Amino acid sequence: MNIAFFLIPKHEVVYLAVNGTMRQALEKMEFHRYTAVPLIDEQGKYAGTLTEGDLLWQMKNTGLTFANTAKIRIKDIPRRMINTPVRVNAEMEDLFSLAIVQNFVPVVDDSDIFIGIIRRREIIEYYAKRFCVNK
Repeated sequence: MNIAFFLIPKHEVVYLAVNGTMRQALEKMEFHRYTAVPLIDEQGKYAGTLTEGDLLWQMKNTGLTFANTAKIRIKDIPRRMINTPVRVNAEMEDLFSLAIVQNFVPVVDDSDIFIGIIRRREIIEYYAKRFCVNK
């Protein structure tokens, strides 16, 4: 099954600009209660995923205080995980192994422009329905 059916489009997704600040990331993630958000560059391309862990490690390793987070650019924060995106024409089977280690799978078009995400929840529900129907 094509993944487009499960896609949450970009305009409904919380994401951050890679040139934003660490403070903006902290505030947006706290407000939405997310532990990870996609990053988008100036051209609209998927540029990675920022996690709470990335922010915590940055603060720990640099001795930052919250007041100083407005000076740190998101693009300068090391990321421990690489969330692999898929193309919009991928099949659900392509997402299964990614969903094991990612909260969501970023989806890009043929020009690598970020167009949305598919959450782990939808992937699990898809396979749960297939498993229960095939029993």
